Amino acid sequence: MTGLLRRIAWNLRHRWRRVFALLVLGGGVAAPLVSGVWWTLPLVWFFGLFVALPVLHTLTKPLPDATDGARNADAESPDPALDALRERYARGEIGDEEFERKLDRLLETEDAETADGVRSTDNDLTDRVRDGIRREMERARE
Repeated sequence: MTGLLRRIAWNLRHRWRRVFALLVLGGGVAAPLVSGVWWTLPLVWFFGLFVALPVLHTLTKPLPDATDGARNADAESPDPALDALRERYARGEIGDEEFERKLDRLLETEDAETADGVRSTDNDLTDRVRDGIRREMERARE
C-alpha cells in the first residue's frame, strides 16, 4: 500500500497541472448541473484553464539558483573521463565501491591538475561533483 501512496504523492507533486486541468474540466461539466445555468460551463473552463492554471504554474515554478550558471558552464565542457566512468557504472560494469574509488581518484587528479594556489574553489567544485554523482546513484537505485 505504501508503494501506491508514494506513487500518488509523486504524481500529485510532478503532474499537478494535469490533475488541476482534469478537475477544472469536471467542475465545468458539473457547474451547469449544479447551478442550472448553462453559461457556467465555459466560464469555469475559461477561468480555470486560462487564468488560474497559468497563475498557479508561474507561482510554483522554481526559481533558478545563483549556482545554476556555474553548473551550466560546467555542462558545456564535460569531462570525458567522468562521462566514461558514469556510463560504465550505468551499464553495471563496475560496482558502487569501485565507482566511488575511481571517482575519488579522478577528482584528486583534477585537483592536482588545476591547483593554482586556490584550493577553496577546487574543493567546492569537487564537493558539487560528488554530491551530483551521489544523487544520480540514489536515483538509479530507486
